[in-house]
Amino acid sequence: MPVESELRERMLTAWTDISGYLKNSRMTQGITYNEAVTMKLVYEQYQKDGVGLTPVQTILKRTHMLKSLGNRTINALCAQGYLVKEQNGPDARMLYVRPVPERLPDFLAVHERSLQLAGAVIEILGEQDAESFVRICEKFLAADFQFT
Repeated sequence: MPVESELRERMLTAWTDISGYLKNSRMTQGITYNEAVTMKLVYEQYQKDGVGLTPVQTILKRTHMLKSLGNRTINALCAQGYLVKEQNGPDARMLYVRPVPERLPDFLAVHERSLQLAGAVIEILGEQDAESFVRICEKFLAADFQFT
């Protein structure tokens, strides 16, 4: 098998294995993986401005969720009292969500578990390889790769 083909097979195996591991690691007890990812994005905005008003379109773009899955995820978070939908943002044509401050401690408990998993991965990889992993992920995401 040519080296390039072998590397592609290894890349695909590594990608699917790590994706499955992260989604099934129970790193997000109490809420689903997609809910935790969505809340993290909204919380990042909340940390920046103290409000957290986030366009739903931004969530869909950053998470790469299909619109139907993103809407189900946001609706579930609203039903659980984590998020509130709003139409009155900077662009009246867009739908926004914002966090419910009283529920942030519940999310932060889930988020802490995710941070502990990240810390365990850093211990396994070592700081230098962890930094390389982050740079590779950031480079990949900056390329806005779309497989069509």
